[in-house]
Amino acid sequence: MLRWPVVRRTLLGVSRPGGGVVVPNNVRTVATATASKLVEVFVDGSPVLVEPGTTVMQACEKLGVQIPHFCYHERLSVAGNCRMCLVEIERVPKPVAACAMPVMKGWNILTNSDKTRRAREGVMEFLLANHPLDCPICDQGGECDLQVQKTPLNQQGRNLEKKRGVVDPSFRVGDPSFRVAGVEDLGTTGRGNDLQIGTYVERMFMSELSGNVIDLCPVGALTSKPYAFTARPWETRATESIDVLDAVGSNIVVSTREGEVMRVLPRLHDDINEEWISDKTRFAYDGLKRQRLTQPMVRSASGQLVATSWEDVLTRVAGLQAADGREIAAVVGGLVDAEALVALKDMLNRLNSDTLCTEEVFPMEGAGSDLRSNYLLNTGIAGIEEADLLLLVGTNPRYEAALVNARIRKSWLHNELQVALVGRKVDLTYTYEHLGDSAKILLEIAAGTHPFSKALAEAKRPIVIIGSSVLQREDGAAVMGAVASISQNARNNREVDRSWKVLNVLHRVASQVAALDLGYKPGVESIRKNPPKVLFLLGADAGCITRQDLADDSLIIYQGHHGDAGAPMADIILPGAAYTEKCSTYVNTEGRAQQTRVAVTAPGMAREDWTIIRAVSELAGVTLPYDTLDEVRDRLEECAPNLVRYDDIEEANYFQQAYELRDIPFSPPLLTVKDFYMTDPISRASQTMAKCVKAVTEGAQAVDEPSIC
Repeated sequence: MLRWPVVRRTLLGVSRPGGGVVVPNNVRTVATATASKLVEVFVDGSPVLVEPGTTVMQACEKLGVQIPHFCYHERLSVAGNCRMCLVEIERVPKPVAACAMPVMKGWNILTNSDKTRRAREGVMEFLLANHPLDCPICDQGGECDLQVQKTPLNQQGRNLEKKRGVVDPSFRVGDPSFRVAGVEDLGTTGRGNDLQIGTYVERMFMSELSGNVIDLCPVGALTSKPYAFTARPWETRATESIDVLDAVGSNIVVSTREGEVMRVLPRLHDDINEEWISDKTRFAYDGLKRQRLTQPMVRSASGQLVATSWEDVLTRVAGLQAADGREIAAVVGGLVDAEALVALKDMLNRLNSDTLCTEEVFPMEGAGSDLRSNYLLNTGIAGIEEADLLLLVGTNPRYEAALVNARIRKSWLHNELQVALVGRKVDLTYTYEHLGDSAKILLEIAAGTHPFSKALAEAKRPIVIIGSSVLQREDGAAVMGAVASISQNARNNREVDRSWKVLNVLHRVASQVAALDLGYKPGVESIRKNPPKVLFLLGADAGCITRQDLADDSLIIYQGHHGDAGAPMADIILPGAAYTEKCSTYVNTEGRAQQTRVAVTAPGMAREDWTIIRAVSELAGVTLPYDTLDEVRDRLEECAPNLVRYDDIEEANYFQQAYELRDIPFSPPLLTVKDFYMTDPISRASQTMAKCVKAVTEGAQAVDEPSIC
């Protein structure tokens, strides 16, 4: 049960004013347990062996006995606020809170005795004393823990006094804040009957993970404002999928009703996002129904884009067969699935073109993208928890990969992870050593002349994470070379296990790893140097190619699902499906292949990307040899078998060979990071994200601080 009160709590631990951390109960159990001896206790007369330090609730759960609770969560620190988990212990005079009480040898825990039942009924009566009777219109209706746990007790509350009324606050994303991501802001004011949860002074709060408190709140006190009064849980259909708005690949559940996405919720995956999602993942879904391309379009003689039929537009596109292969090129964007990537590659190869590029740049000097170890988060997201030293280079994981930053914070809290940063000084929600913002520092660390080199040499499990944003620089190859040198030196340390992965690349877009796996060239520099006569833009909306980069008579074909940066410059528009409208493959930054699922039907005449490319290839006289999704995935397996090994990571190797191939000059401009709320066509079309950007900008100006947007 994913519930807890939001009073002075944190997703990943609570800091004490004098230093140190109150750790989550599951971490505390592991820390205090001794493997040498188990403790025998009894739950309703049934014996069970548990480790010392195990709580009463954990001992009960080991036997399958469920204890009702509101504030307990296995990943969070123990609060003991709700008292709903009271149980009787034989020969103990008072009921105890099962979530916070460690067991003792020989205890007999009574979970259903008269004393236990009376204690819970008393707690429930107090909880309901001031709880509003808004169940018929409450957004938590159907998912309310209070409703679920009140029913079996079946007691009648007295409810003699008048209920207290308070003004409903509205929290928006704005100023650096909430402890969910490492900063405290919500707390309690007042005492007794005047106690309220709020921000003490009226202010916006900004946390890239703040929406998770909606899932954790057991009642309707904290709800999603965009979802409020729009649907009931039993009216919606849940579809398991993955998020593609960053490169983490968070597992999600898409709730839909009558062909519309109503909300996005997290789905448990311990190795990726645990059970959290970022605010962009949760709230940007309204962008799926705005600025959508719903029908094919062509540019008329007057220069305007006009709607047409699929037959007409495909006939026009098929004319690209008349162009020479060297005059055809393609650019793919950050939301493109692997099926569309392989279909586009096969079609252009059959047209004798191999100019297939991604919008994101990756250095091609040395081994480049030929070795997967050069472009993966090789340690894995969960592997960050095993590290003892972390060097961040040119990245702000808090905004580029919020769930990766949460892992770093978790390890910093509980495993004493030492963190250092080369790049712009930012708030990462944990303390770190800022080494500077000049790239020359990397050369000093690689040469062993920087003071940080000593800490790196003493670490047993060091990792280096370089952000893909820094690789977009002109000297990105040199930065990557320096980072590779640092990583190789760390691997050569005698104290470091040779199987331990040190070098890690943190990507920002969901399509990049799959594109590199399939042989796409990172960056569009080759297109700028040799402008093609026919340019195929597949979801390319980052603005890396403009009309001015091409000849006046060039034909631009845009295929995508939003009328974003790529569509206005196109001569032909082919409407595609968004990630919630297709079953497709994406590979996250650690190299893990996952699938999206069809949650809603694509609007209007939009179709899945690979099917459009298949139709174009047929009319262009280079028919692709697959007609079904399974056949496309067979082709994916031929090109890169790891792309169809879902939820599995194929480890990359050849770190030594990749390092030996590097010999690159270096220049030292500063390292930078980018924004968080609007990074793709879907989030840029979201009104909710637009409000977030406005709130952040106004808040930053009010306190004279730089904005992240």
